[in-house]
Amino acid sequence: MISSTQNERIKEYAKLNEKKYRDETNLFIIEGIHLVEEAKKYGIIKEILTTNPNIEGTLVSVEVMKKITNQKSVVEVCAICEKLNKKEITNKVLILDNIQDPGNIGTLIRTAVSFNFNTIVMENCADIYSSKVIRATQGAIFKLNIINAKIDTFISSLDGYKIYGTSLKNGVPLKEIKKSDKLAIILGNEGNGVRDEILDMTDKNIFIEIENMESLNVGIAGGIIMYELK
Repeated sequence: MISSTQNERIKEYAKLNEKKYRDETNLFIIEGIHLVEEAKKYGIIKEILTTNPNIEGTLVSVEVMKKITNQKSVVEVCAICEKLNKKEITNKVLILDNIQDPGNIGTLIRTAVSFNFNTIVMENCADIYSSKVIRATQGAIFKLNIINAKIDTFISSLDGYKIYGTSLKNGVPLKEIKKSDKLAIILGNEGNGVRDEILDMTDKNIFIEIENMESLNVGIAGGIIMYELK
């Protein structure tokens, strides 16, 4: 058992609660038996740590587990994982422009998996490897091709895709959009939407016709659009 919070390996793992160290080491933390079991399927686990001797992994004290996970409540099991490798770009792509809320990112990731938008491109978004986003995805993150890239450069590299922005400005209703075999949807920042320079690169900008409210939460809007165009 590792019982000391001053153990060198434990101190290194605890640093992974900061984005800086996740980027430097290419590692991240997952918490809970469900996420650990999901991660096992993809061969990305470096080490499992647990307070339960009946669970496979390195046995640690409650104090050590709290230090690693940065949680006040006790997590029974966590794992140190390697970041996901890039895969081939799929026919349906979700592009996220400066989305900052971890809950929205998690919702969009789960919805993207549900509707086969299996490539997600992100620029200036909340870190998908933060504990809040990881928990919100409920394991869906492992199923995706996730790319951090400049959106304008990525769009320019696509061949044969319909590119749809989301905006009221020069937009057409979602119900008028014809389904395409290869398409990319761009969703923007919670307060400011998609940047104008990105909207200028789209084939069309679309909006959802709603009543009684000016706008929808980006997670909800993204879900409706992906469902309609899946």
